[in-house]
Amino acid sequence: MGPAVESDSESAELIDRLRGGDPTALAEVFTRHRDRLRRMVEMRLDRRLQGRIDASDVIQEAHLEVTGRLSQYLNDPKLPLFLWLRLVVGERLAKLHRTHLGAQKRDAAIEVSIFREALPAASSAALAAHLLGKHTSPTQAAVRAERLLRLQEAINTLDPIDREILSLRHFEELSRSEAAQSLGIEEAAAAKRYVRAMKRLKDLLGDDG
Repeated sequence: MGPAVESDSESAELIDRLRGGDPTALAEVFTRHRDRLRRMVEMRLDRRLQGRIDASDVIQEAHLEVTGRLSQYLNDPKLPLFLWLRLVVGERLAKLHRTHLGAQKRDAAIEVSIFREALPAASSAALAAHLLGKHTSPTQAAVRAERLLRLQEAINTLDPIDREILSLRHFEELSRSEAAQSLGIEEAAAAKRYVRAMKRLKDLLGDDG
């Protein structure tokens, strides 16, 4: 089952219900997009905090913040509803990183840089594992580990925005339009970068591509 991507009409209807004070509308929005938001949190949660912070708790805290900021968004919705929710959840995650990790620097050598720097960076290890897939037998574990390392190293050679477009499209499963809006670039430009990034990875990986 694919991600619940809202059409413009569905998003407009939900916004109208929110403006009208429908008490069930916001809960419906979070229910519809919970899986997508959870994937985003899991991918961007600093590995040092894994096991200490649960993605569901991050989303629940963001839900409370969305409630407090909803009227401001409804007055001037610059982003589609889901992308605004995603941004608020990402900002909440960034605050948790600052709270638990303080001024500690992330290890740039193994992290995917975020283009707009609004959300925490995504793990190149998580992206590599997702791209490689999980279908393997115990006898293939060593081969998969070697390929995983090669793929992760290849991802880290990409431009930051190209790494991010792979994260958005493959891991978070954003549509072309959503990915472009998240990055603040034209959809055609995002599509070109996606194709270029995939080609670059295949070239770097050779036979393993």
